[in-house]
Formats: sequence, C-alpha cells, structure tokens
Amino acid sequence: MSAVYLLVVLLLPLVSAQTYHWGPCPAPKVQPNFNLQQYLGKWYEIEKLPAAFERGKCIEANYAIRKDGTIQVLNSQFYKDKFRTAEGTAVVQDLREPARLGVSFSYFTPYSPYLVLTTDYTTLSVVYSCTDILRLFHVEYAWILGRSRFLPPETVRYAKNLLISEGIDLFRMKATDQMGCKDY
Repeated sequence: MSAVYLLVVLLLPLVSAQTYHWGPCPAPKVQPNFNLQQYLGKWYEIEKLPAAFERGKCIEANYAIRKDGTIQVLNSQFYKDKFRTAEGTAVVQDLREPARLGVSFSYFTPYSPYLVLTTDYTTLSVVYSCTDILRLFHVEYAWILGRSRFLPPETVRYAKNLLISEGIDLFRMKATDQMGCKDY
C-alpha cells in the first residue's frame, strides 16, 4: 500500500463533511480596494459548500473591530433545538491585499484563509477558503453571504458564476435554511 493512499484513507474521515479535491488550491482573485470598515457588521449565510462546523439553520456571521485591532468573528446558528455561537478572530495578513484575511476559532490552530472574492458591502459577499494538504489534495469552503436572509435568485446566480469562473466546484453547494429565523 502506498504512503499517499494510506494518508488519504486516514485523512478522508476528517474531511468527509467538507469539499475536497485532488491537487493544490485554486488561486482566485480577491476584491480589489477592499474596505474592511464597510464590510463589518452582520452577514447571513445564503449558500455554502459543506462545513462540519455549520450544520444548523439561521446561520449568520457578525464582524466587529476589537480594541487590539483584530476582528471579532461571531458566528451563530440554530442547531439541535439550541442557539449556538462560536467566536473567532480574523486578521488582515497583508495590508497590500486586505481582502485576504486569516480566521481562527482557537488559540491552538493557525489562521485559515478567508478570501473575499467580491462584495458590494450592502447586499452580497462571496467568500472562499482553501487549505492544501501536502499539495496532494485540498479542502475548500465557499460562502454566499447577504445583508438580508434572502437574496434574489439572479444575485445568487451571479455569485455562483463568479465562483465557477475562479475554478471552484460548486457541485456540493447547498442553500442555508433561513426560514422562521429570529434575531437573537
């Protein structure tokens, strides 16, 4: 049994709730002239590629600047009859490309990429994240976010076409249930 095959067999259960593909991550273009201040605030998840940490409904993210200059990321969802939150930290990793952020939800894990591919700040944001595993395969996430719980179908189509044009496979993309949600 080859070492590569064994590695894949051992790692596959860890990524089963994610989307993975052979080879390295694509390198999509990000939002030029990204303005973090305009991006802050609440975004609702409209559609996503599967993520083990997001299985509920009414999923939203709220971004705010902390006193130390980092970005508070407060994700919430309704899952198994409970309102659940997760707090993380985002940082701009390169001031020349502020739309390439890093996000971590634990002091013990490195920052994961959070790439804002496009946003108009008031309606839509398209976000992508990808991690290479030894350049043999990659685990990717993608989110279509809105400032409201529902976006017009043509806006969602535009977001999906953008992701596809950047080489991102949307076969497993699913709509997030935002029906009957309350603001907590």
